[in-house]
This record gives sequence, structure tokens and C-alpha cells, in this order.
Amino acid sequence: MININLPRKRLGFFPTPLTELTRLSEKLQGPRIFIKRDDLTGLAFGGNKTRKLEFLIGDAISKGCDTVITGGAEQSNHCRQTAAACAVSGLECHLVLGGSEPEIPKGNFLLDKLLGAKIHWDGEFRKGEKIPGISDELLRSGKKPYIIPYGGSNKVGIAGFVEAVNELKTQLEEMNENLSHIVFASSSGGTHAGLVLGKYIYSQNYELVGIEIDKAEYEGLVYSDHLLNLTNSSAKYLGVDKIFTKDDLILKSDYLGEGYGIMGELEKSAIKLLAETEGIIVDPVYTGRAFGALTDLIEKREFSSADKVLFWHTGGSPSLFSYADKLV
Repeated sequence: MININLPRKRLGFFPTPLTELTRLSEKLQGPRIFIKRDDLTGLAFGGNKTRKLEFLIGDAISKGCDTVITGGAEQSNHCRQTAAACAVSGLECHLVLGGSEPEIPKGNFLLDKLLGAKIHWDGEFRKGEKIPGISDELLRSGKKPYIIPYGGSNKVGIAGFVEAVNELKTQLEEMNENLSHIVFASSSGGTHAGLVLGKYIYSQNYELVGIEIDKAEYEGLVYSDHLLNLTNSSAKYLGVDKIFTKDDLILKSDYLGEGYGIMGELEKSAIKLLAETEGIIVDPVYTGRAFGALTDLIEKREFSSADKVLFWHTGGSPSLFSYADKLV
């Protein structure tokens, strides 16, 4: 079972709400639809990365580190939440962001600056490729840096989503409900792998349906191979006596559109639909794409009217403001 002795720094407000989207379900005339509100974890506008960061920051503190380094795109939700986690934990934060500094900071990048993060720009790269060099510089300056990988997705961070499955299990029992499917954005792999492990550990029966967000490779691996490796290495680390195969991973790769961070009609329509029916905001990069995929799958009758489908809202709303000119 999970190694419950992992160091942990409490950062978020848990459990996050679990509610039914009755107006949306009626409008789409498909299955009953529920939502898990990880956009309300409470750390600088919230998001799913807070779950991972509780274990990652806990690990950093336990090792005596005083500085955290991570990377992502300019509008990275993970980087924004890492900056907030460092602020509340008294750690120096270095963010390695793709692209170059914009003239006017918006969305997540504006929050990064407000949270006191030190920013390094990485040009065409957006997955922290310059981190090793920055880490060496910090070591030479007397700092003790802790590196958090892209998306916080490693065997330590994944523990946050194993625990999230137990949280959801308790909520469903209290509501006397069950689920047939969970649909969510699958990008750096930590959320997906953690849900797979949690489902196994806590003997849950629903199907996990990951919506692939990014077509980029991970250290030379296609995403599905990266995800499988991450799941199995994390299982071993957490003491789970099972070897997973690709049959254990449902990954929909039909919704990549024009690429990572490029909003199309699928995302735009999904953002407006959820906002207008339920007053809930999703972002253009992750949750908007995943929610758009969910509505498309419902329209294609991939779910029956007897199904109960949960959409796991992983957050990201601040990035919406950097897409304002494309949304209105």
C-alpha cells in the first residue's frame, strides 16, 4: 500500500467540492455529470498541482533545501502554484519559463511575479531544460536547491493523487453515489498515474479516461510510453505490488487540435458552455480541452444514459486572461 510516511507540507483546502452538474446534464441529454473542483484547492487560485506540491515541498523541507526550481510554459499553472507553495513555506523559488518576457505580464505569469518568484527565460523550450545549469549556479552560490520536474510529475508528487482517490472514495460513500467514468486532462502524467494507482489501491471500479493535451515527447518518449513508465516507477516507490500495462491506461489522443496552448473552437465552445450552464470557469489549455473532449464524447454517445461521469477540474483559470482577445 501507499507509503504513508512520506513527508508532507499542508498547503491546500481539502477535500475539494464534489457536485453534480444538473443543468449541464439536462442540456447535453447524456449521462449524469459530476465535477471534482480542484480549481478550489485554495493556493493562489488553486489547481490540482497543490496536491502534488504538498508532498514535493514536504520532501524538499525534509532534505534541508532552501530553494526550489521548476519549469513550464509562460502560463504554467504548475509554476504559479509552486511559487505560491514556496512563498507560504519560506523557500526561494526559481521558475524556468518558455519563451521570452512579455511586455505586459498577464495571467499566471503576473501571479508568478506577485508571488516573488525569480524568473529565467528558456526561449523555445518550456519543460525546464535549463534547470540543471541554474541548479549548479545556485549550488555554487551556497544555496541548497530542490528540483521539481515538469508538472510536478514524479514518484513523490504522484502520492498527492493517490490520496485524492481516497478523498473521492469517502465523498462518494457519504453521497451514496458511484461513478462509471472519470474524465480529466492528461499532460505531464502525474495526475493520470496517481489516479491509476489510487484506483488500484482503493479498489475502485470506474474507468479513468485521460484526455491527452500535449503532443510533445518526454525525454525522447511518446507520451503514452512516458505515462506507463511513470506509473510503474511510482508503483514501485509506493510499495504497490503490481506491474501496469497500457491496457490499464485509457488515453484519448483525438483532441490535440493545433497543439499545446493553442485554443480552437473545441476549447472556446467548452469554456462558454460550462460558464453559461453552471457558472464554472475552465482554462483554454488543459481543462477547456478536456471538457470539450467530454462533451464531444457525450454527443457521440460514448456514454450511456445510465452512466455517471465525473469531470476532474484540475484548475488553470488564471491563464484565461491571457486569451481574452480570442474569447470575446
